[in-house]
Amino acid sequence: MKKYLLLTLCFLLLFSFQACKKKEEQPPVPQTTGPMMPGQMPPGQMPPGQMPAGPITQQPMPSGQMPPGAMPPGQMPPGGPKQMAKPGMMPMGKTQVLIPDAVKGKWEAAKIVLEDKSSKMKQEYTVKLNSDFTVPNSTLKIHVGDFLPDFKMDGLKLTSSSNQPNNPALSIRVYDNGKQIFPAQGRQWGWLFSKVPSIHPFEHPKYGITLKEGIKRG
Repeated sequence: MKKYLLLTLCFLLLFSFQACKKKEEQPPVPQTTGPMMPGQMPPGQMPPGQMPAGPITQQPMPSGQMPPGAMPPGQMPPGGPKQMAKPGMMPMGKTQVLIPDAVKGKWEAAKIVLEDKSSKMKQEYTVKLNSDFTVPNSTLKIHVGDFLPDFKMDGLKLTSSSNQPNNPALSIRVYDNGKQIFPAQGRQWGWLFSKVPSIHPFEHPKYGITLKEGIKRG
């Protein structure tokens, strides 16, 4: 009888031990505070595209590679600095003509071409520098100024970079019946450019004046 009771007790203890072990192996059930709302993320999961809280460390760029949008040292962005003005685009104000020693006294005259727009005839004239020239059979008078073989503009200073005819320019003033018509009021000189005659040209309903070339002194 005692052996029977002892076996029964051992069987009950073994059964209780197995039941406790199975209970411990079951995974814990996640606790929720309530039902999930539409668009609500489960705990611990971040929405797509959202950065986690905390400091962000920047990865170093490979050697020789610039960050997107950065310019290399010493390189200007597109559009800067502004380009120099073209010959003939004169700044406002009183200009000053400076004749360098390499040019002074080396040129004595210039050849200009006068066009009669009504008859489409052109006539070439040789005019002395710093003198007046009356156009035959017209009411025009041209006051001829200086000749710059290699025209250069530096602000309000007009000069020549060299004595070579790289960019020949002639300063003039034109009068019609005694009234100045070229250049416009407020400017001291109008300029004719033999290589770029379309830059600020002399405009007149009947006549056109262009520069052909300069003539060196004997």
